[in-house]
Amino acid sequence: MTGKTESADLTLVVDLGQNADSDELDRAARQLRDELQDLNVGSVELAKSDVVVAGAKSAEVITFGSLAITILPTLVPKLMEFLQSWALRGESRKVKIKTQVGDRSVEVEYSPQATSQAELKDLVETLTSALETKK
Repeated sequence: MTGKTESADLTLVVDLGQNADSDELDRAARQLRDELQDLNVGSVELAKSDVVVAGAKSAEVITFGSLAITILPTLVPKLMEFLQSWALRGESRKVKIKTQVGDRSVEVEYSPQATSQAELKDLVETLTSALETKK
């Protein structure tokens, strides 16, 4: 190991429950983005889609409810702690975390109402470890 820690790319997908519409998802994602930027966990932007809709006036298409984050693996515990408090502030809030580690995709759905502290600790350790060994 060189001692240099590389940043990792994560995608957060906000889930407000099956009754949420795209406007609610967009507002929630923008609010979460703003709060994460204030928290200084890394670069946080609205996620862009690779698919361009025919007739769209822009080549950039935002994916509703999704954020792209570049983060140091050592900041994952801070991120997860914040996501827990953020999700608990609203009814039915969940966050799906996606990343690519080598040739594997990792996708975890996090619901603070259904996740124990021990499960959260295991999730943080697993995610941090996977990101730190990323080549």
